Amino acid sequence: MLFVFDLDFTLWDCGGTWCDCTRPPYRRDGQAVADAAGREITLYHDVLDIIRDLKSLNHQIAAASRTHEPAWARQLLILLDADHLFDYMEIYPGPKHPHFKSLREKSGLDYSEMAFFDDEERNIRDISALGVKSVFVPDGLHRGLIRKILPDF
Repeated sequence: MLFVFDLDFTLWDCGGTWCDCTRPPYRRDGQAVADAAGREITLYHDVLDIIRDLKSLNHQIAAASRTHEPAWARQLLILLDADHLFDYMEIYPGPKHPHFKSLREKSGLDYSEMAFFDDEERNIRDISALGVKSVFVPDGLHRGLIRKILPDF
């Protein structure tokens, strides 16, 4: 199965805004990253453990983000020590359908073999229509949401 995660407000909080509204350059500050304005960018508490656990169960992991600053998002993943956990990254502006088309082509998996987590209900509706199991993430990724997909997780 391929687990696909949005970034902003799903895997991380960029000081209450989206990553393309932050101000590089970024600097590592303990477990967090800070932008030039001092805004703290952090992964939600369970994120790294969840992704590592999914990978240990032989699931593939992807990011699908429609940010207008893909290079910034990738840099933040590196600084948050999370980039190496992703098998695929579809990070660019525009609707999420092209992200998923590319993920289907790259992974060889059907939409029915994917699970998608996002904080925007419109993305959940759009991607659910493809046959992807989509989960609304109102308050950041946590174990309870993953258990909706994998009850034994």
